[in-house]
Amino acid sequence: MNYSRIILMVGFCLFTLCLQAQKTKKVHGEYVYHAPGNVTLEEAKRTALERAKIQALADAFGTLVSQKNSTIIRNKDGESSSDFLSLGGSEVKGEWLKTIGEPQYDISYADGMLVVQVSVSGQAREIVSSRIDLDVKVLRNGTEPKYESNEFREGDDLYLYFKSPVDGYLSVYLLDETTMQVYSLLPYRNSGEGSVKITHDVLYVFFSTEEANENKAGVDEYVMTCEDQLEQSTVFILFSKNDIAKAFTSSSDGVLPRNLSYGKFNEWLVDNRINDKDLQVKEIYLIIKKNEE
Repeated sequence: MNYSRIILMVGFCLFTLCLQAQKTKKVHGEYVYHAPGNVTLEEAKRTALERAKIQALADAFGTLVSQKNSTIIRNKDGESSSDFLSLGGSEVKGEWLKTIGEPQYDISYADGMLVVQVSVSGQAREIVSSRIDLDVKVLRNGTEPKYESNEFREGDDLYLYFKSPVDGYLSVYLLDETTMQVYSLLPYRNSGEGSVKITHDVLYVFFSTEEANENKAGVDEYVMTCEDQLEQSTVFILFSKNDIAKAFTSSSDGVLPRNLSYGKFNEWLVDNRINDKDLQVKEIYLIIKKNEE
């Protein structure tokens, strides 16, 4: 019996199955957002873009999803309709991997209301396994869940509340949308690892020396800064059952965390999402305002 042939055939089958499981698809979505009066243009553009992505995923993968914050997507006879009671995340039966080209915006006003129309294309894949129900909260000036917020003032302390029902690995990055630089917040600067090992059902509060589970001396603590009257940032929460590779970041000046350009970060993130089907990415949008004088 030719054992080498059997091994070769088994290896080929496994490789084929792997490719099928990771097959991606080009998707396209459009959305028209009528913004409330207290929403800025940049906030409106971001909301419209996220909803267009959700619509694209629903159209491509034909699913019925009800999100936690009353975002409902229906699919009937290949046509999708959306009822957004509030801005949802991306917990649909599809996963957005990469934006292709630049989103196209059309800005107008109707009856005194800002209207943002956006068209976007991207690379996505169907979620074939159940998502892990992670408990993640960005906290402002406190380490308890009641301090959860996505609005900060200059000088506010930033903390991250995290709990997982399964063992895994966690990485956290922050995109400064003013400079388009991405900062590595977790693991801490003194760590040479690409991610932090997480134990199931253990509560973690990161960026706090007092709440550190171990090695309190190695904890990095963060205070929000703001040069303009209003700035926006995005926190990327990466979690997987598998160890997460370290992004190639540059050394900081000793004050700021290690960083890399958003373009390089996005390439790195897309590669990781394609190669690790267990990788979950949660984006939390933050608004930072300058203190009033």
